[in-house]
Amino acid sequence: MSFLSIMGRIIIGVAVITPVVAFYFVMTSSDALGQTGVIGLVAGSGIFCIGGLYAGLLGLKIEKLSARLDPLSRQRPRTKAKNLIKAECPIDHREGVFVHVSPYRSDAVPDGLDIFLGSCGHEVHRGEIEAEA
Repeated sequence: MSFLSIMGRIIIGVAVITPVVAFYFVMTSSDALGQTGVIGLVAGSGIFCIGGLYAGLLGLKIEKLSARLDPLSRQRPRTKAKNLIKAECPIDHREGVFVHVSPYRSDAVPDGLDIFLGSCGHEVHRGEIEAEA
């Protein structure tokens, strides 16, 4: 349980107890407070109760939201993409990055399941890249 959750529960507890205490003071010393004092005490305790309940529930909701979003902020970046190969192009002999082309595209042929498209614009098979590398 974190700080916001504990403080939210404490604020809710105090906000719920406040009207009870205010009504106790009204019953015991209403003649000393007068009509204005009684109205002020009841109105103030009502406003404090509503504000305290709102603040306490807001603290609890923020805590729940923070717990839901916390795993998202702790995600580690991917170490290395599995479909990328950095190698020398067998056609123009420049080093480039080759990305695996999906075998489900329209011009893929059965023997071309390991076609890689390089940053230089050439398409090569995996065997050609590995033979060069």
